[in-house]
Amino acid sequence: MTPHDLDISGRHLEGAWWGPAPDAAPTLVLLHEGLGCVGLWGEFPARLAEATGCGVFAYSRAGYGKSSPIPLPRPLTYMHDEARQTLPKILDAIGFREGALVGHSDGASIALIHAGAIRDPRVKAVSLMAPHVFTEDMGLASIAEAQRAYEQGDLKRKLARWHAHVDCAFYGWNGAWLDPGFRAWNLEEFLAPIRIPLQVIRGEADQYGTMEQVRKIERGAGGQVDTVIIPGIGHSPYREAPEATLTALTGFLGRAGIMKNTAS
Repeated sequence: MTPHDLDISGRHLEGAWWGPAPDAAPTLVLLHEGLGCVGLWGEFPARLAEATGCGVFAYSRAGYGKSSPIPLPRPLTYMHDEARQTLPKILDAIGFREGALVGHSDGASIALIHAGAIRDPRVKAVSLMAPHVFTEDMGLASIAEAQRAYEQGDLKRKLARWHAHVDCAFYGWNGAWLDPGFRAWNLEEFLAPIRIPLQVIRGEADQYGTMEQVRKIERGAGGQVDTVIIPGIGHSPYREAPEATLTALTGFLGRAGIMKNTAS
């Protein structure tokens, strides 16, 4: 892993690079979950780079990891803002030439908005792990439970290992999702314009969303959707089932013509 921090719109963003540079191979850009950051991807980026021959870039969004903090509360449009305003600047700043977006949870929603709204021709495919396109009572209940674990349990201590501004990271996510106004949040309008290869990877026992999230994507997307449901796991496929997730992702990237040196 090579550190590759950025300054975007006056904020310092923690970044890291694995594998070849954009002028040598396609690039896979990882977009983390609502409580994630560069460090919480663990060994996954290195293994993904090795399996695909692609470069892999990950960054911590503002408020997460070692990136600059942000004022709270976050606007309820924070995922839209990231997809439309910040992510295009990041792709330019790293010299992105072609490749794919790989998002998890909030990061998957950001990838979906970007693919549907920006339609950058350099982005040839999108893989969504545990995506959300609308709110559900069961998901909001799990987010409320996370708040109890943070305020009454040891979740804050665990997250503080990874986030320099831990309250900013947690409440920036938790506060937005539990805001009553967030119940109207919906991304279905971004699906039909997506004509590039699209993949959904979901744990069968995902505690933050039902299979209806996947069905909405399958019915609404402008092209074919490659769906992989992994049995026996929850919301974090790349952590809970890394082998199955890597197999699914490399197969999809191969079929989409992204991978440099590995057949699908």
